[in-house]
Amino acid sequence: MNNSFFGDMLQTIADRGRALMARDRRPPSEQLSANLIDLCEQLLSGRGEASGVALASEILARYGELTSGSRIAFFESLASKFGPDHKRLEVAIETWRAGPTDVTAAGVHKAAEPRRQELLRRLNLAPGGTAALVRMREHLLDALGRRDDLTAVDRDFVALFSSWFNRGFLVLRRIDWSTPASILERIIRYEAVHRINGWDDLRRRIDPPDRRCYAFFHPALVDDPLIFVEVALTREIPGAIDPILTFNGQPLDSRETTTAVFYSISNCQRGLAGVSFGNFLIKQVAEEIAREYPKLTRYVTLSPVPGFAAWLRRELSAENSKAFKPEDRDALTQVETAGWWRGDPESLKDPVLRAAAWYFLYAKTRNGAPIDPVARFHLGNGARLERINWLADMSENGLGQSHGLMVNYLYELADIEKNHEAFAQQRTVVASSQVTRLVKAPAFDLTSFVG
Repeated sequence: MNNSFFGDMLQTIADRGRALMARDRRPPSEQLSANLIDLCEQLLSGRGEASGVALASEILARYGELTSGSRIAFFESLASKFGPDHKRLEVAIETWRAGPTDVTAAGVHKAAEPRRQELLRRLNLAPGGTAALVRMREHLLDALGRRDDLTAVDRDFVALFSSWFNRGFLVLRRIDWSTPASILERIIRYEAVHRINGWDDLRRRIDPPDRRCYAFFHPALVDDPLIFVEVALTREIPGAIDPILTFNGQPLDSRETTTAVFYSISNCQRGLAGVSFGNFLIKQVAEEIAREYPKLTRYVTLSPVPGFAAWLRRELSAENSKAFKPEDRDALTQVETAGWWRGDPESLKDPVLRAAAWYFLYAKTRNGAPIDPVARFHLGNGARLERINWLADMSENGLGQSHGLMVNYLYELADIEKNHEAFAQQRTVVASSQVTRLVKAPAFDLTSFVG
């Protein structure tokens, strides 16, 4: 009701603003330009609140009509014409040099802010402005792959979104069979890890007493989840995804539940990529479940390994890869052939697990972080790489991206902070001995993991 009230109030302000703009009797040369960039300049120049809201609405409406080429031209203008005011910044710096105080330092900070940040803040005043700006960033991300000159614009979007989607504004809601159908439809559509095949499949995941689904929502995106996690309550740490997704038997008695398994985490808003709230989601969901099941002793994931197959393919193409033993090459090459899992997959198990252990422990990005994005997420949250599971995901996607491998990350509550610090400070991959003993540490690096 509050969201509806404020939305209606903003719409009323916008309508009044349009009326004021329509009554503008100034000469045509001073009236609002049809050019989108000119409208943005007028929005920044500052008029009354009602006309400002109306102008923001007009800009977003016109932006929504642009083709992809015109959008890129708009982003180019944001990059070139709406950066910091250099003259103003020079004056602020000289003022600070003449008298370095907190006040003059604040003046430098304010002058250094790109004008487009204030433009985005004013556009956000329009009814539905936040959702429109999230969609706008989706378009920007599409262009970034071939336009490095737009990176500064993207940084400003991320900076503002990180503030607007601060954890304090997010609301955790449990998703169950009584949740409105419009939200359930979005859960089906947004599932990014294990596809949901219709309503019956969704009900198997959220309705039984030993299954849970939770999502974060934001007041500005009513009934549109930001991120959600699916949870299975089990006796043991699972080693495969199929029993979790297809189970139709008797739900597990709450007295037998020892383990909470986070088996799917899906980000729903592509325009919010780079804005981190997944770690808060896991921690709050763990607290929610712990209150209901005080005898739970373990919190683990059953996670995909999205980059393993591509990485292994690159290593096999190298003549002297250090990622596997020479005698393992033939076995590893076999997993590149179609239908390899229908033959004698157990003969390939040990070589593939050894290569996977290397992938997790030693394959790094340029800044020294694990190359696997899911590993970066969970290790950064303080989890421990607990186990690599053989033939755990036999779906087409699982076989294609990871040769069927999945992994368990263990969230040991007493060690989360220590593990997080080790990863943040030294990029340490905290792993169980079950993982580290699969592969011998390379001579050039004896500190890459903690057993």
